[in-house]
Amino acid sequence: MTIADPSLTRAIRDRFAHVDSCPFSGPRIFFENAGGALTLNSVVETSAKFAAIPDNQGRGNAASHALVAVIKQAKTDMALFFNAPNGQFFVGESGTELTFRLIRTAVMGAAAGGKVIGSSVEHPASRSAALHWADAAGKDYINVPHDDATGQVTAQAYAAAMTPDVRVATILHTSPVTGIGNDVPAIVSAIRAVAPDAFVIVDGIQHASHGRIDIASYDIDGYVVSPYKVFSRHGYGVAWASDRLSALPIETLKDGPVGNWEMGTRDTGAYATFSDVVNYFDWLGGETSDATDPRARIEAAGAAIHAHEKSLTDAMLNGVDNLPGLADLPGVTILGGRDNPDREGLVSFALDHVPTSDIVDQLNAQGIRTHIRRADHYSGNILNPLGLEAAVRVSLCHYNTHEEVRNLLAAMKDIAG
Repeated sequence: MTIADPSLTRAIRDRFAHVDSCPFSGPRIFFENAGGALTLNSVVETSAKFAAIPDNQGRGNAASHALVAVIKQAKTDMALFFNAPNGQFFVGESGTELTFRLIRTAVMGAAAGGKVIGSSVEHPASRSAALHWADAAGKDYINVPHDDATGQVTAQAYAAAMTPDVRVATILHTSPVTGIGNDVPAIVSAIRAVAPDAFVIVDGIQHASHGRIDIASYDIDGYVVSPYKVFSRHGYGVAWASDRLSALPIETLKDGPVGNWEMGTRDTGAYATFSDVVNYFDWLGGETSDATDPRARIEAAGAAIHAHEKSLTDAMLNGVDNLPGLADLPGVTILGGRDNPDREGLVSFALDHVPTSDIVDQLNAQGIRTHIRRADHYSGNILNPLGLEAAVRVSLCHYNTHEEVRNLLAAMKDIAG
């Protein structure tokens, strides 16, 4: 069964809160998933359940033991979801905070001298951290330019900039501005061919909701996601660290457990809600395949999500029925290009004759939630080279439908006209 099957579409949408209506503004189509995906109903229930429990972990009572068991199970679920049989998972304040911590640990703990490398396509979560800690450690920073036309950075671009003394490398898995994914395994291979001992940290925050994460195949040292962008909630981030990254000097309590990244008492509910996310992917993989192995079902879910989202973005770009696609509108710029096979559930565009803010406002007035990305510290690295002051970001997930795309295109036909 495909996600577009009406019965499965209904079953999927029934599992999410506020799928077609905002509690403040009423009925709406949600195309702002890159800013924060919809939340699973199970996550809402789990959050309330654990928020009411007063006990802490590490105490000699039944409630405390149960909390520890929940966290242990969540870490097992995370290892399954990310396909990470080694290393360790932990939660923190946010994806950005965890990205800073991993990069800080790698840069400050690596051998003296040398360089840090990253690309111009990266989100500030990794780029700012790499620049800051490279400067603090007295290491040069190498900027790998991304391709403005495709909105991505290639392994070849990394290879051309690599030197043997690179100590730390950062990679963006998918851009939250262009929606275009980067080939992480190929980039890592290019890095390790020249600097085999470099620590490699990946920002997977935008990529996670589209599935298909496979840490075991990446040969990396750190991977970070923001759960509110992958059907959980705000208030925490999830990071994976390799054993060799955890062996570096990390900030931890004196005389405490060796290699412990967590600082202070963690929210058990955060861990538990990520188990809800993993359980959802497992369920979806069971609906879209005959797989029985949990990891195989998660992989099947990722494949089904990718196929459905591609059909939605193809329709959005090329049109449906008698409605022109976004790529056919007069004076349009499509970030990443019209035919980009690495697009993941997102289309950003601008019109040369209608201000971007007006487009977002008019869509919002018609109950279609999108977002404006301005050429600021978040998106200027992508928009400025294109000569754009701003772009409209239409970001979707697998619970979105072709009918919602049709409504968007009908509205855009009038706005562009």
